[in-house]
Formats: sequence, C-alpha cells, structure tokens
Amino acid sequence: MLEDNGERVIPKEMDPMNNMLLEHIARYTFSTPYVKGRVLDIACGTGYGSVMVAKERKEEIDEIIGVDICEDTLQYAVHNYYHPLLTFQQGDAMDSELPQHIGQFDTILSFETIEHVRDDRLFIKRMYDLLKPGGTLVLSTPFGKGRNHPSGSPFHYFQLTSEEFSSLFEDFTDKEIFYQRGVTIEPPREGVYYPLGVAVCKK
Repeated sequence: MLEDNGERVIPKEMDPMNNMLLEHIARYTFSTPYVKGRVLDIACGTGYGSVMVAKERKEEIDEIIGVDICEDTLQYAVHNYYHPLLTFQQGDAMDSELPQHIGQFDTILSFETIEHVRDDRLFIKRMYDLLKPGGTLVLSTPFGKGRNHPSGSPFHYFQLTSEEFSSLFEDFTDKEIFYQRGVTIEPPREGVYYPLGVAVCKK
C-alpha cells in the first residue's frame, strides 16, 4: 500500500468528501475541455486524474502520458489506473532533456506542482519547451506570501502571490487566469477570497 504522507491524493484511501480530493478532481474536470491530441500529465501522482481525463476525452486525444518522479507512486498508478490510451513513465519535470525522452505535447496538465520546485520561472520554461507550437498548458498552484518567503508546508518551497502567478506566463501568446475556491473555478469576483490559481496558456 502506498504511504499517505499528507500530500499525496489517494482517492481509494480517502473519504469521498475530503476537501483536498474534491479540489483536485475539480481541477481535472475543469481542464477537460482544453485537452486534445498528445497529452502530458506532469507530476501525475497516483494516476487517478490521468485516467479520468483519458476516459472523458478518449475521442479527442491520441495518447496521455503520466510522468512522476516517484517510482513507488508510479507503481501504484500502473496497478490501479488503466486505460488503453494511458501510459506512466518516471521523469523529472525540471530535466532539460525531458523533451528528448518523451517528445512534445498538444496539452500539458500541471496541477499543484510548481510549488514543489526551487525555481518557478525555470519550471515554466521546461513546460514551454515540452509544448508543441499552439499547445495548451493548464497549471494550478496554491497562493501564499510569495517566492521570497518559505512556505509553511514541508512539501512546498514557496507559494506564489496571485500577482507573481499571473506574471509567469508572459512568453505565451495567450493566457487566462482563473481562481479556485473549493470545487469552484471561475474568473475573480470582487470581495471573494481564492486560495488557488489556475492558468490556461497557449504557446
């Protein structure tokens, strides 16, 4: 059994009304209208979201690859979430040679990943390099005090401010920034507190 370290989402071991689980499922649900062609789910974790997207968009995608750095997590994904269009591979999102190993993609999903790396700007460059021209990146992260302030989470290097988050995507030809509150992902409303941001960007 895969260890629950407090950061992993393991749906089969969680209360179906667990807030973290519902928020993660909401992000995958939000992403599906953008998903097409060759798809990468980077830092896919246990694989529940990858298979969810594969089932939902089976007519619109050619294949989906779930990549994660943790071998134990990938083994769990392989044994628990199967779809004929889905494969899982080990890889590091920050590896500059990753495009040479797995190619480029029409769609990249990156949920709750960027706060786990030291250099958020370099992470975005890595995602940009993995996208085909015209490809779409859907990326989320929790907000916090900013990149110059250590996060209170033992798993996160930092948590960006909403302004820092929005400014990350200047190299993309188009971007939309949405905000998440529970299972709701929407454009910002005045006076509403949003703990998470979701960007949809086109190369």
